[in-house]
Amino acid sequence: MSGDTHLGGEDFDNRMVNHFVQEFKRKHKKDLTSNKRALRRLRTACERAKRTLSSSTQASIEIDSLFEGVDFYSTITRARFEELCADLFRSTLDPVEKSLRDAKLDKSQINEIVLVGGSTRIPKIQKLLQDFFNGKELNKSINPDEAVAYGAAVQAAILNGDQSENVQDLLLLDVAPLSLGIETAGGVMT
Repeated sequence: MSGDTHLGGEDFDNRMVNHFVQEFKRKHKKDLTSNKRALRRLRTACERAKRTLSSSTQASIEIDSLFEGVDFYSTITRARFEELCADLFRSTLDPVEKSLRDAKLDKSQINEIVLVGGSTRIPKIQKLLQDFFNGKELNKSINPDEAVAYGAAVQAAILNGDQSENVQDLLLLDVAPLSLGIETAGGVMT
């Protein structure tokens, strides 16, 4: 188990925002990047479009009076989104490969592939994972947004000394991607 703390949904959003900023510039000869409100509205629309593209092959962006009174209407296809984010998608397999190396396992030894994090709903990420694991079905029974909370609940049960069969049958690995601690007097982290 591993993750990339520097890659998440926001990175995919940024690619789409930049795409539409350039399109707006091309169509209207105006640069909206100086206007924080316009960028925020565009980002919100792009987040919505990204979610739509997880279940549809095309999404629309419709923002009235986006910048200097100009309405902005556009569409993006899933294929174009995948093109814009190609390098990000490729890098999603790096933590998977690292996990296998660290665990000294071959991908054929993996029983379950549990998706963690909202961006794992993106079809391209699911396809990359499924292809990497030679067509193995992904476990979609756990909500990706709640998977970390489930792990935390299991850890809490273990720390609490829960002896139930449900807890005893689980192996939970410590996979916090960042160091955790408490800052004490004098600014020291313990």
